[in-house]
Amino acid sequence: EDVIGGLENMQKINHQKANLLYDYIDSSSLYSNPVNKEDRSYMNVPFVTGDKELDAKFVKEAKEAGFVNIKGHRTVGGMRASIYNAMPLEGVEALIEFMKKFEAENVKGTANV
Repeated sequence: EDVIGGLENMQKINHQKANLLYDYIDSSSLYSNPVNKEDRSYMNVPFVTGDKELDAKFVKEAKEAGFVNIKGHRTVGGMRASIYNAMPLEGVEALIEFMKKFEAENVKGTANV
């Protein structure tokens, strides 16, 4: 087995997974990523809603939906998606679907801006 090809391929998939998630977060009206683009991790993707109560609600509902270890850093708060090698692309897509659903349920148009 060609180990280097395997690692390169794994890295490509990891970048693809992270970029998918970052692109969604960057285009979202609810979530934001507090990290500069050039400093972003491909393994741990932190994000926040900007509202501590909503963050807590997200973590609780995400857990109920089967997304474990989504709670953010204890000092930074918010959420953190750990998308290590073991996490398949489908897992990231499922997380994004959950995030979209949560956003739709918790963002009330522009009336309360």
